[in-house]
Amino acid sequence: MQKTFELRGEYIALCDLLKICGVADSGGAAKHLVAEGGIAVDGQQELRKTCKIRPGSRVSGTGFAIDVVAAGD
Repeated sequence: MQKTFELRGEYIALCDLLKICGVADSGGAAKHLVAEGGIAVDGQQELRKTCKIRPGSRVSGTGFAIDVVAAGD
């Protein structure tokens, strides 16, 4: 699954992004996915659940990739 997410603010927390984009069914499931090491931000494993995701970032894991762009781009 390849998605583009339009960010309407300065940043979004990693867990919130995973939940909004449908990668995780709930916030708890998103936190579990991150804690297990199944998420990469810009190609680097990310273990911080509240990592600030900004425009230009790429969040990926098994079977999905999300490109974050600024709203209006």
